[in-house]
Amino acid sequence: MNIENKATVQDLQSVIQDVRLDHARRDDANVELQEEERLRLSALEEALEGVFSDIPQDQKNLALAILPGYPPRFWVDATSHVVMARDKRTYQFVKDTRLGRTLIHEGAEVEPVADAVTRYVAERIVERQRASEESWVIEHNRQKRRSVIPEPVRRSSLLLGFVVFGLGMIAGAALLLAYAWFYELPS
Repeated sequence: MNIENKATVQDLQSVIQDVRLDHARRDDANVELQEEERLRLSALEEALEGVFSDIPQDQKNLALAILPGYPPRFWVDATSHVVMARDKRTYQFVKDTRLGRTLIHEGAEVEPVADAVTRYVAERIVERQRASEESWVIEHNRQKRRSVIPEPVRRSSLLLGFVVFGLGMIAGAALLLAYAWFYELPS
């Protein structure tokens, strides 16, 4: 009986060794696929180098870098990135929103994806410029209104508002008392 058990153990050991070799081969294949994905994303990064240099210095919200992680991703900003599709040949430019992930562009060639990223970056820059201009206009109008109405006039109008409110409360209370005084309950 001991001989049979020893043969089973040896067979198990050889199977375990085979399984470990299979796992190592798969791990090597996964590492190669990750490197291939990273190389493809690096090609996209190189295609966008001219765009990087043209971005205004105040645009801190744009990342434009391949950051470590699995799967490798080329981040454009905090919510948008390019990732390789399941076939590892197709670029997918996606944006994460509150409603889920939105596919902005998908393609196997670098140039159309680079054009889509460039367009997206331009849209973000214009949106940020418009937002800063709008806030400037709002602040400018606020300061303009303050300069038109002198400070003492604003204080006196605030005081007048409190006085009118107080008189209205007193008049309302007097009317309520008069109504209660002359109101007869039905018998």
